[in-house]
Parts: sequence; C-alpha cells; structure tokens
Amino acid sequence: MRILRIPLLLAGVAALALAASAPADAAPYRSGEVIVRYAEGTSQAQADAALQRTGTAAGETAGPGAQVLRIRDGQSVRSTIHELNHQPGVTYAVPNYVAHAAGFIPNDPGRGHTAGGWQSVQWNFLAATGINAPDAWANAAALGAPGGRGVTVAVLDTGVAYENRGPFRRSPDFSASTFVPGYDFVDLSSHPDDRNGHGTFIAGVIAESTNNGRGLTGLAYGARVMPVRVLDADGLGDAASIGRGIRWAVQHGARVVNLSLEFDPSTPRSQIPEVLNAIRYAHARGVVVVAASGNEAERAIAYPARAGGVISVGATTEHMCLADYSNTGSGLDLVAPGGGADADIPEDPTHCHPGAKPGRDVYQLTLVSGSYRRFGLPSGYQGTSMATPHVSAAAALVIATGIVGRRPSPDTVEKRLQSTARDLGTPGYDSRYGYGLLNAAAATQPPAAAKRRK
Repeated sequence: MRILRIPLLLAGVAALALAASAPADAAPYRSGEVIVRYAEGTSQAQADAALQRTGTAAGETAGPGAQVLRIRDGQSVRSTIHELNHQPGVTYAVPNYVAHAAGFIPNDPGRGHTAGGWQSVQWNFLAATGINAPDAWANAAALGAPGGRGVTVAVLDTGVAYENRGPFRRSPDFSASTFVPGYDFVDLSSHPDDRNGHGTFIAGVIAESTNNGRGLTGLAYGARVMPVRVLDADGLGDAASIGRGIRWAVQHGARVVNLSLEFDPSTPRSQIPEVLNAIRYAHARGVVVVAASGNEAERAIAYPARAGGVISVGATTEHMCLADYSNTGSGLDLVAPGGGADADIPEDPTHCHPGAKPGRDVYQLTLVSGSYRRFGLPSGYQGTSMATPHVSAAAALVIATGIVGRRPSPDTVEKRLQSTARDLGTPGYDSRYGYGLLNAAAATQPPAAAKRRK
C-alpha cells in the first residue's frame, strides 16, 4: 500500500471580516473622508460656507444630495462630523465606512508579511477556485463553533509534527492545544511523530492555526487533531495497522477519521477484511470516515474509499476541473481541491486547460529537506490525498455547528455535504465529480440564512 502518488519532497464575521487583521483601535472607515448630505434647497453658497468653516473640500458625488468631503485641516473624522452636523443646510454627516467581502478573512500572511496573504497561496480555500472557506468560517463562528471547535479529527497517516521531543519539533503553525493523544502503530509507541511530511500536511489542511499572524490557515482550525501513525517514513503501511488505527481512533473519541491513503487498484475487498471491518465499526459508532479515491486516473475508486460507509473524495484543480490523476467511477461522492493539471475531458467547460495550463499545487506548512526540525511550504503536493482533508474538515464544521443536529450520524453528515456541493460536469450526480465540488460555506449555512437568499 502507498500514499497517493505525490512526490514525497520532505521537502469577525460577515460585514467586518477584515477588521480582524487590523489594529483593535482602527476604524472601519476611510481616514480623511466624510460623507455629507445637504437639505433640499440648500444653496451653493451655504454648501461652500460649510466647507470653509469645517476645513473640508468637496469630492465626488455619493448619491442624490450627498457628497464625499476630504478633510484638509487635519481634524479627525469624528471631529469633522461633529462640526458639519452643526452647519446650516447639512442634513447629516457620517464616516465613509468600508465594507469587506462577506466571510472571515484571517490575518495569516502566507509566504510574505502582509496580513491576509494566505489568499495568494491557498487558492483551494477561496470561493472562486475552491471550497469558500471564508464564508464557512463566518458561518461556524456565528453558530458558536468557530473553526469546528469541540470536534476531534483523527489523521491516519505518516504521523504529525505535533510535539517537541528529541529530534522532533512541532510545526510552528500548530499550537500544543490543537492535539489530543495519538498512537504510533508502526513503531508501537505513544509518540506518532512524522518522519515524512505527508501527515503534517494533511493535519495542516484540517487544523493549522488560523488568524494568528503566521503562515497559512486550516479549514477546521478550532478542531482537535488526533495523530495516528499507520504509514512509515516512506509512506507505506499495512492493512492490519490501518484497521487497528481506525478502531483506536474511534475508541478514543474521534468524530471524523481522515484516510489520505489507498491500496493498489488491483487489491480486492476480500483481501482487506481488517480495514473494512474497522470502517463498519466506525460507522456503527457514529464516526465519519473520509478517504481518497486514488491517483491512477482509473475508472474505479480505490479502497478504502470504495468501501460502504466512507465518503470518497476525488480531486479538482485550480480551474475547478477534474485533476488528470484523479480516479473516477461509481461510488465517488465528492471532489475537493487536489491541485495539478486538468484532465482531458472534451465536454468539460472551456476554462479547463488539459496539457496547456497546469494549475498550482496545494500548499500547507510541513517538513522540508529531510529534517524533523525544518518547516516550509514545499511544492509537489498534489493528489486526492490533499483533497480528502478538505472534506474531513468540512465534516468537522458540520458536526460542530449542529447544522444537521446535535449528534448527526455519518450518513446525515455525508448527505449534507453532498446536497450542498457545487455541481460540476454533467448536471446532477456523475461518476467524474460525484455530487460536485465541496462547498464548505453552503454546508455550514444556517437554514434561516439560506431561506433569505432564495
């Protein structure tokens, strides 16, 4: 068994969303500007006198009878408004308030030092090319579950850089409180440290610290991660370890299990009973299991994603097209961003670019250069491995918000994600895109808000 054909280079809510990235005392309006409205019948001479007395100059028209004024005398916006509201002919004076795109825009800088710079890197989280994380974050916060707080997601992978111990270091964009105890089924220890980088990457998509002025963001940044190591430093693991890992995660409180791994497409279900029995065990105990469809461009989903009771995830590119490596076929549930080149599907939209314009990789902070102590944003990470944690994190948000009940069943969570997905490809369900591209914002949208928008 192997991980998903990636080059293993070890390589505020709503209207005032951006206020989170500004100083606490920063006003959400234009400095040096006010808007004034004159009473009907006010003469030009009266308006000019008001400008002279208040140290302002006329700017562009803001609407019928209203005008933007520029403050020339150095007074504050509040002081100027007070003066204007006492001038003859002035109906009102107000600040020129600034609005922002709906959704919570964290201040994480990405590769640079500019607040919000994560948006230039994490195309997979944006509304135009990915899963619309900003509105999902705003929805979860409004429902009292910021970032999926209260839900534990088990990451069954190569381990996670979660602790400072011996040669190992915690990834600098994780806090210690992000993690709950895990287990290493490769070396049989209670320290599932990552020797590869893949598992840390997956955990970052799910729960990397967000709005902390550092690095990138995680979709379910308020959730807890349970690191369960079932793959070795080369990304290999056996069915027995994976089966034990799933059961262990369920028994220790995981609500979601992420499986960014696959068996060879030639492996039949009859040869992996330990894994399939463990998945049935998880499903019966109310745990959502999410797995990668596979990276061979086969017309069949790989196990364990192909198993019943699993949300199977294919991959899309930056152009919202099927990725050229993504397995398809009956049983595919959803697609999510995995990066890379578009598949050559003639009937797909014209914005797809097979072989001509490859999309970007997916980026997340993880280990680089074969070190357990150095972290960065290495390239080369693309695959259904990368797509899967988007869905696991969205499942955590759905569970935490109570949007489909206080203790929803795995089937209920799956149906919510399917019914709110963005339809791609052939209208309705199809074997290439399943029910469509994960839409984390729609999945967490309160019913009242959804009704208002109709």
